[in-house]
Amino acid sequence: MDKATAKRPVESKAPPLLVAIVGGSGAGKSWLAKKLQAALDPDAVHLSLDDFYRDRSHLHPERRAKMNFDNPRAIDWRTVERTLNDLRNGRETRLPRYNFKTHCRHTEVNRLAPKPVVIMDGLWLLRRPSVRGAFGLKIFIECPARTRRSRRLTRDLRSRGRTRASIVEQLSKTVEPMYARFVAPQQKWADVTLRHDIGEQEVRRLARELRGRLMMHPKVNGE
Repeated sequence: MDKATAKRPVESKAPPLLVAIVGGSGAGKSWLAKKLQAALDPDAVHLSLDDFYRDRSHLHPERRAKMNFDNPRAIDWRTVERTLNDLRNGRETRLPRYNFKTHCRHTEVNRLAPKPVVIMDGLWLLRRPSVRGAFGLKIFIECPARTRRSRRLTRDLRSRGRTRASIVEQLSKTVEPMYARFVAPQQKWADVTLRHDIGEQEVRRLARELRGRLMMHPKVNGE
């Protein structure tokens, strides 16, 4: 298949194929999601569970900073379910926008129209049966704690306005304990488990599999 053919949009009347990418903080979920979206362009969109954290604007900033954001209860699951239901039914949906520096939502929302493949990454997408059941392909990324800690430290220092001391404290008090309790057990529900050192070859293999699933659907291309 040449490049021109590979980039041709899939004319599908089928429901979108939803793909979940799950793993610990720093495992490479967002990296893989963005790589797959680019490989499947223009037939894929990407969203993140990170934008669905509950708004904490009603709390004092000091109290917000002390909350456990590594517990799945920090997520607005009702809005997650509404969003996935919209996308599965081919409807444009509204996505919240979250600010990790203030722990508040932006007043503006993003709008997302479904495409043949919808890729979502997040820490806990496979825990709730009502959410897990929406995904046609469930991927879990297995990553050593040392690698996850290093990546989390770098990310939070660069983009989330955190101090090194606060990040290290959070890693030891909540991130790793919550990983063991809530994130790691989800691997049993995954269709595919990947190592953290995912390369371009693995991305291409997954992209081919996803395109194959689209082409095999009975409603694709008017069949």
